[in-house]
Formats: sequence, structure tokens, C-alpha cells
Amino acid sequence: MVRIAVSIMTLLALMAPAAAQTPPATTVPSAQTAPPGKPAAKKATAKPKAPAKPADIASTGPCRLGVISAIGDRFSVEKFGLTVFETEFNEVSIDDWGLDDIVLARVRAAAGADPAIRKVSYPKGAFEPFYNPKSRLIPDPSERLPAIVRGITPNANCERYLVVTRFKTELQGSSLTLDGIGAYSRGLGSFARHSHLFANIAINLIDGRSYEQINRNFANFGSNLSESLRFTEDPMTKLDNSQFPDPPAAASSNVTLRERTRALVATRLDRTLPGYLEED
Repeated sequence: MVRIAVSIMTLLALMAPAAAQTPPATTVPSAQTAPPGKPAAKKATAKPKAPAKPADIASTGPCRLGVISAIGDRFSVEKFGLTVFETEFNEVSIDDWGLDDIVLARVRAAAGADPAIRKVSYPKGAFEPFYNPKSRLIPDPSERLPAIVRGITPNANCERYLVVTRFKTELQGSSLTLDGIGAYSRGLGSFARHSHLFANIAINLIDGRSYEQINRNFANFGSNLSESLRFTEDPMTKLDNSQFPDPPAAASSNVTLRERTRALVATRLDRTLPGYLEED
């Protein structure tokens, strides 16, 4: 009996340490726990929306004045000798000189950066009928500015259109023709020859509803008169013979010629534009 009791007590003593040990916890992967070897997926962060850009008033607001410039795609290079047989005339493409951009900039500067002034674009060649009309004896209305402007502004809806074009004129004191914007050289030999820039620019106003031309014949009459009575040579037009493009094709890449022409065009516009921007 004593042996049985001792055996039972010994068995209980051996079981006690085992019962005191805590069994290992079983880890259950949660839905958010990434499997071994793979990084945890990050939640996509919503990007804030960019603020809406304000509407461009110059292209969406009312148009008081549409600016159409058709002066900047060619440069005349003319050389005059003692006789008509020594006359040379060439036209050089200068699309990258930005003369039409100068027109818009000077109009906006003269008008105080009015947002109701808008540039009007047009397809290449739209003014070709105006510059090279096919009609001779009887003018064709379709080749005149009002018809051309009507054709390129079907959706512009501007109150008026200011149209800037080139024109031909005679060199003062001669029968020699200067066409548009360019440079001419006159004389015989390197010592007697002289060279000049010229910029013949015309401004026209056209009503945006009737497409009739608005008469401004006496615009800037005083400034034009004083310019015509100038006794000294205009320093802006004087060109050193070494700067005259020879051959003519060299004009398009002549940086000095480009910058001086741009300055001359800007000066001509600044002198003429105020009379066309005044309200009736």
C-alpha cells in the first residue's frame, strides 16, 4: 500500500512541470500580412486634382479688335545701277523673322494691353490675290481686302479688324520701285554705291459686321508730314554696303539685317498705329 502511494506521488511530481509549460501559440496570417519574401502591398494614395486653368480671355472673351498681319513672309533685295538693265530684284523667304508677331505686340502696347484685342490667323496664301491680282482693267472685288478678310474671319466675330499689309512705292526723286519690306543698293562701283533698308507698311481698318473699310486717311497727319519734311537721312534706314545681302539668299540668315529690319518695322508701326486705335 505504501509502495502504491509512493508511486502515485512520484507520477504526479513528474507531470507538474509539463503542465506548467505554456504551449506555443499558433500564428494565423491575417489578411493584411504579406507572405514571406513579398513586401506588403501599399494602398494607392489618391493624387490631388490639378486646379482648373483659368480661361484665356484673349481667345474666349469679346473681340473689340482683330489684328491681321500679312507682312512677314518675304524680304525684297533690290539692286539699282545706272540703267534699267542693271536692275536686279529678288524676294527672300523670312518666315522665321517674326515680323507679324511684332505687329501684334505693337498694337497691344499702343492700346494698353487691351484683352479684347485678338490675333486672327489665316491660311498661307490667303493674301496672294491681294498682292498679285489677276484682274487688270476691271478690279475684282474678291481680290480686295474686305473680301479676303471676310473669307478668313467666319467665326472671329470682332467689332473691327486692323489689317497690316505691304505696299509698293517709288524711291523719292526717281522712278525706282521699292516693294514692301527689304533692302536696296544703288550706284555704280563700291565707292559710289549706297545701301538702305525700307519698310512700306499700310494699315487698314475694316468693320467687322459690314466688312466695309473705315476711312482714316488723315490718321497721324502731323507725324507723317514732319517725317516727309525730314532734311536729314533717317539713321534707321542707312545700311552699310557690307551688310547688304550679296547674294540675295544670304538675307534670311543675316542676323544684323533681321534685327535692324525688326526695329524699323516696330518704329514705323509706333508712329502710325495711334491714329487707327482711336475710338470714333
